[in-house]
Amino acid sequence: MRFRIYKRKVLILTLLVAACGFVFWNSNGRQRKNEAFAPPVPQDGGEPPNASPGLRRLANESAAAAAAAAAPPRPSADNLTLVYRSLVYQLNFDQPLRNAGGGEPGPSAPPGDLVLVVQVHNRPEYLRLLLDSLRRAQGIGNVLLIFSHDFWSREINQLVAGVDFCPVLQVFFPFSIQLYPDEFPGHDPKDCPRDLEKEEALKLGCLNAEYPDSFGHYREAKFSQTKHHWWWKLHFVWERVRVLRDYAGPVLFVEEDHYLAPDFYPVLKKMWEKKRRECPDCDVLSLGAYSSLRGFSGKGDRLEVKTWKSTEHNMGLALTRDAYRDLIRCTDAFCTYDDYNWDWTLQYLTVSCLPKFWKVLVPEVPRIYHAGDCGMHHKKPCRPSAQSAKIESLLNGNRQHLFPETLSIGKRYSTAAVSPHVKNGGWGDIRDHELCKSYRRLQ
Repeated sequence: MRFRIYKRKVLILTLLVAACGFVFWNSNGRQRKNEAFAPPVPQDGGEPPNASPGLRRLANESAAAAAAAAAPPRPSADNLTLVYRSLVYQLNFDQPLRNAGGGEPGPSAPPGDLVLVVQVHNRPEYLRLLLDSLRRAQGIGNVLLIFSHDFWSREINQLVAGVDFCPVLQVFFPFSIQLYPDEFPGHDPKDCPRDLEKEEALKLGCLNAEYPDSFGHYREAKFSQTKHHWWWKLHFVWERVRVLRDYAGPVLFVEEDHYLAPDFYPVLKKMWEKKRRECPDCDVLSLGAYSSLRGFSGKGDRLEVKTWKSTEHNMGLALTRDAYRDLIRCTDAFCTYDDYNWDWTLQYLTVSCLPKFWKVLVPEVPRIYHAGDCGMHHKKPCRPSAQSAKIESLLNGNRQHLFPETLSIGKRYSTAAVSPHVKNGGWGDIRDHELCKSYRRLQ
């Protein structure tokens, strides 16, 4: 009798433990599944900053639909990528503007105010340095700061969200490798290997066998993307950013690994006025060339007029709307020239398509510096803190020569058209040509 009671108690206890375990497992599994279908994308993607209610609803509905229909326990990368594409499209359409002072700016901005566009990839350590330099810049509150991204990253989004010193807009290149990881314009598995001979590629039947570059190499998406992003960004900022529809001032283009001097804004404003009054035939402005200058004495208030060269004046390039219109008329030439570098391609346009070669107005003392000593064109390890220390030491040691009250054009060099001395290739694929030409028709 006691034995039967004992067995009954053991059986009841076993069933209770099993039931509790099932409930715990089920709730925990459901939580993991819901986390798996959350809208952030691979590479640590986070919720878009300042997401509108509609954007959050889109992400939540996409996640719920994926969770409801899912047969496998985890979502595929393709599903997450599609969600990500939707978020990027929505942000580019909504164009949420932060720090606008109680509402969006009006439809026009007075000439002399500045728009600064930063092309951002995935080097947060350098972007942090750029933002530090901007935070210390005089007059930065008068600048509209636009970040153009080709990589979604929680860390980068958090850095941008921390900008509280000027109005901010984020836009996203919608044809990035991250958005198309296994198909063009990313790397399609059926694409030809870079170094495959054309004859072998034709036998193999890979997708782009007919289109190697000038050196017989096939495209590499990681190199093609930068030129695509630059040209898309140029068009999107001038034509699609609604707050700039009637803007008549310059747009300054920089990159995530640049560093700006504390007086860049007042100097650029004075340069803009000097161009209008004393150098109307200057086509573009540049904040400075690559320079080993150590002393600024007698040079901090001097400007120069030169022939624009891509190897010298591609940092801090400021364009007018007229210069943009001349460029966009050269879309076919830009998009088919076999060089994966956007700046070397611009050099080609100055002698092949633009109405005339560019004259540039540039300060003798640079107001922009290249902090990125690593990346696409550099194989050595990144040293952002060491580079920024060098730049800050240079600027602090010459601070008395910054913030000039007036500027004068000290030298006007003889100018003549300059052709690129070499074509770098990497841009022979007809798919790159056609996508590049399509940006004027998209969005």
